[in-house]
Amino acid sequence: MSGISRRRFLQVGAAAGGGLLLGLSLALVQDEAEAAGVEAFAPNAFIRIGTDGSIVLTMPYVEMGQGTYTAIPMLIAEELEVALDQIRLEHAPPNAKLYGNPLLGGEQATGNSNAVRASWQPLREAGATARTMLIAAAAKRWSVDPASCRAQNAEVLHVPSGRWATYGELAADAAGVPVPDHVELKRPEAFTLIGTPARRLDLSGKVNGTAVYGIDARPPGVKIATLAQSPVFGGRVKSVDDAAARAVNGVRQIVRLDDAVAVVGDHMGAAKKGLEALKIEWDDGPHASLGMDGIVAPLEQATLHPGPVAQNIGDVDAALAGASTKVEATYQLPFLAHAAMEPMNCTVHVRRDGCEIWVGSQALARVQAAAANTAGLPLDSVVVHNHLIGGGFGRRLEVDGVIRAVQMASQVDGPVKVVWTREEDIQHDMYRPYWYDRLSAGLDANGRPVAWNHRFAGSSVIARYLPPGFKDGLDPDTTEGAIDLVYALPNLRVEYVQVEPPGIPTAFWRSVGPSHNVFVTESFMDELAAAAKQDPVAYRLALLEENPRAKAVLALAAEKAGWGQELPPRIGRGVSLQHVFATYAAQVAEVEVAKDGAVRVRRVVCAVDCGTVVNPDIVRAQMESAVIFGITAALHGEITLKDGRVQQSNLDSYPILRMNEAPEIEVHIVQDSEPPGGMGEVGTSAITPAVANAIFAATGQRLRKMPVDTAALKQPG
Repeated sequence: MSGISRRRFLQVGAAAGGGLLLGLSLALVQDEAEAAGVEAFAPNAFIRIGTDGSIVLTMPYVEMGQGTYTAIPMLIAEELEVALDQIRLEHAPPNAKLYGNPLLGGEQATGNSNAVRASWQPLREAGATARTMLIAAAAKRWSVDPASCRAQNAEVLHVPSGRWATYGELAADAAGVPVPDHVELKRPEAFTLIGTPARRLDLSGKVNGTAVYGIDARPPGVKIATLAQSPVFGGRVKSVDDAAARAVNGVRQIVRLDDAVAVVGDHMGAAKKGLEALKIEWDDGPHASLGMDGIVAPLEQATLHPGPVAQNIGDVDAALAGASTKVEATYQLPFLAHAAMEPMNCTVHVRRDGCEIWVGSQALARVQAAAANTAGLPLDSVVVHNHLIGGGFGRRLEVDGVIRAVQMASQVDGPVKVVWTREEDIQHDMYRPYWYDRLSAGLDANGRPVAWNHRFAGSSVIARYLPPGFKDGLDPDTTEGAIDLVYALPNLRVEYVQVEPPGIPTAFWRSVGPSHNVFVTESFMDELAAAAKQDPVAYRLALLEENPRAKAVLALAAEKAGWGQELPPRIGRGVSLQHVFATYAAQVAEVEVAKDGAVRVRRVVCAVDCGTVVNPDIVRAQMESAVIFGITAALHGEITLKDGRVQQSNLDSYPILRMNEAPEIEVHIVQDSEPPGGMGEVGTSAITPAVANAIFAATGQRLRKMPVDTAALKQPG
């Protein structure tokens, strides 16, 4: 039984047109919400059952390829006893008060791999509540005992008499039924939809081209613009000679801002040709001479001094002093761009009394607020149309592109679509932070770790993005994957020192904190196994006696990968293990290192325990895509600065993994009855250390700095 208190359902009544409306709160399970200090829930998702039988879910999450718009409807359909394709999802309008997630600081945002996690309990309860109320309405209409009725195929059937009525016919009556105090949720063995590889609801539109992304928006009369921003962050426009640009056929207008210039044309071709014809002189500003040394040196220096303690267990200093063996290492991870398939874009129509926006965003209420502030308009004068996103990865949690577009549209008569070129997209991204880590550990006479000391320095994205989440010098994103490790470590200390880089903005990037921390912790754990002269998998397994779920995924990944089987020279296997985003995952990468140092990932075996699996196909797809994303970063990903300028500009200098380079990927799912964990980012954080550890197994070279340095792996002679 499941209690349905006013903490869950605060609005139940008649929808427009006389149907049933349920308002519910999407948050994680009750005890997590209470632990986060949430005293009461407000509804931030709504289900409408119309008199025509339509079922519409309006929710704050967005679809950016991760399968949200299939997995979440499966939860309702299972309990409501309807077919999956009978449920239609609508983009929620911007309204942080109404659609904010209390566990994301009240942000109306899609991120942190928590959409299904947050929806698991409340949406099943919503489906069961609607089902119970529809049955009650039918029983009252027929003057029968509700226990003699059952729901099936969007109908209520009175079993003894064979009478039936559709949900549409009962919706108006159900709106007047009291909300039940308790509803019966299906037991897992009764699931007919959850746990099945149901076909994705967004598939056909993406295959036949009818799916509408932000870049596809074309309001009547729209013009197209593209822009050049100061090549140095913090720089300004000194002068512009636009005579040649204005002479380009199809160019309509040149828009100048303090630090950017845009060309508005009839189409993208005209806008790009006009931009190329501009003669812009820039004032580079205070960061004109900034290079990587000016970024890395302060980070390295910061790790020499204590920082706020994220976790402390036992007495690390005493354990280190008495250790038989000591191991020390430093690690570095670079700035990374997002490089989404759909480059940054935003369509805006600014009028005197209002503003209309078409965009794909992970944080819709922020879009509305930023646009209102930029245009000098009341919040309710800004209308935002959200669309599918062609790759978010955290980039579209930011609103810098929206601000740019509104600034430009304010000088243009009619709607204008601002599309960034790939060069602008990469050179004016908001990057994953650069990280510098310093670790030391002590081993006993048997090689078992008795002390673990980890101090790292880098940017806190949450300190900027959600200041209340940054407390006492710490935040949960920055430290996830570095604390609460799966291993039994009797003495552990983790410290974080916030160091913000000069002249380069940082932001969330797929798998955020764990993309850094898991690489460091799993690489260093491999170093400890090597120092102890023990097998990396066996070494880890011995530290997992108190964590059976972690032990199970590691054992499964090793078994399926053929761990221990002999490999040819210069080919090695590497392993990683993690518990992040409420999911346990292990990966084994099989890597070949050529004589010239070139690295090819041949095979990746993943074992994942993400609790109850809603749709196994989506789990596999997310792991596969996240692995590819992570391998790209491990082999190629690096943003560098010289003279204040980002040196990478397009996919030739910031390459992504090609199809012929993609490894064979196997995903093995551990069946578990726990609530679902996150999946959108899990694979990315796990793969980089697995690749680095495999390179060590193949060559004996330990890489402590990413991306892979092929020169260091070149075979002599």
